[in-house]
Amino acid sequence: MNKIEYPFEMKPLSIDDGGGWLITFPDLVGCMSDGETPEEAIKNGRDAIQCWLQACKEDGREIPKPNDSSSGKFMTRIPKSLHTRLISRAKQEGVSMNALVSSFIAESLGQKGSQSKYF
Repeated sequence: MNKIEYPFEMKPLSIDDGGGWLITFPDLVGCMSDGETPEEAIKNGRDAIQCWLQACKEDGREIPKPNDSSSGKFMTRIPKSLHTRLISRAKQEGVSMNALVSSFIAESLGQKGSQSKYF
């Protein structure tokens, strides 16, 4: 199956709802997952997409195209010392630096409400 990128939204779950993070995919009705951390929710979300798309294929349903309203890409210059620290932390976490920075941004935005992303 070709890699297709779908937009997703993440929001923190209340303690009453079990805590952690909920990830949903607006283009894939009913496709969702969760995780204790934003990184875990994203990882579980990737699995949920694969299962959702496989079920579509098995049922002979058309696979929806992503509604891409933005590229999801931005570039910024940061001090070399910060870049070095981010690389080191990403290695410790076992993720790419981009994934680490994305999770930091998502976590920060989550403190103020829900956020939307693509992958």
